[in-house]
Amino acid sequence: MPLLATKYDKRPSFFFNGHLETIIPSLFYKVDRIGYRRERLELSDGDFLDLDWMKNGRNRLIILSHGLEGDSYRHYITRMAKRLFAVEWDILAWNNRSCSGEMNRLPRFYHHGATEDIGAVVDRALKETYDQIVLIGFSMGGGMQQKYLGEKKTNSRIKGAISFSVPCNVLDSANQLRKRGNRFYERRFIRKLKKKILLKSKLMRLPVDLEEVKNVKTFKQLDKAFTLKIHTEYKDADHFYSKIASDQYLANITIPLLIVNALNDPMLGELCYPYDLAREKRNIFLETPKIGGHVGFVMPNSEGSYMESVAERFIEEVIIPFSQNQAQFH
Repeated sequence: MPLLATKYDKRPSFFFNGHLETIIPSLFYKVDRIGYRRERLELSDGDFLDLDWMKNGRNRLIILSHGLEGDSYRHYITRMAKRLFAVEWDILAWNNRSCSGEMNRLPRFYHHGATEDIGAVVDRALKETYDQIVLIGFSMGGGMQQKYLGEKKTNSRIKGAISFSVPCNVLDSANQLRKRGNRFYERRFIRKLKKKILLKSKLMRLPVDLEEVKNVKTFKQLDKAFTLKIHTEYKDADHFYSKIASDQYLANITIPLLIVNALNDPMLGELCYPYDLAREKRNIFLETPKIGGHVGFVMPNSEGSYMESVAERFIEEVIIPFSQNQAQFH
């Protein structure tokens, strides 16, 4: 019954609600630029992904996946990279299309269910000689890796995964963002994405109505105006959300998976906390602290967050023993 009792129960006194825990780290927390080495990965469809490596000749690798409109230099990525590199893991932090500082080549961007890109990143990592690979994803990146792991049988060198602040049910999360008090987050994401679409329209012809794009105010409107015009395999926004949600794939995952979702996360609805599945599946571990916000989890008197400490502990206490024993959870 892997419903974990959390060890995160104290935050700095001035972080007195989930909004502050979410907003302040996102806007103001920085980590000194760390020693990434960038590689451009050419994709089979003619586009590219920029990968940022930290290598020191280890035989084990962490793959880090960022959230919506994030990148490999977001505070949550660089803190995790710095912490786990120090305990003898190589690091691969990858950037979704258009997120590395250079616009991608094709009309499409990325979305929660676009697992072909994380699949290409994992395939690239598997060309190296790593014996152990662990995936760690944040928000959208966590959902993306969950869907990837549940879609098909993965390589045996992938030993486990950890996800923080994951919208396991994308529609439920979108509905949560429409509530009064949470609209700030939706507006901020929409503003960034609209700016990116309009910039792309100056570089290439897009099959969209730019006036419609300029007037969107919600994710559903943006998906109707842009995403569904690019990804025509989806009938409408509800069909899109139902297909890309990671919760329907969790039961198929056979390696250890830790999900850490704070109960006061302003971006997550009730369906983003898979309690029943965690009770049923011995390899799905769910931790739901009362506090933490969205990829916040700030620690008092510390430069780091709870996310780094719980990730290191879960890797050493669960993922590595599972790998060494070559056992299968059922």
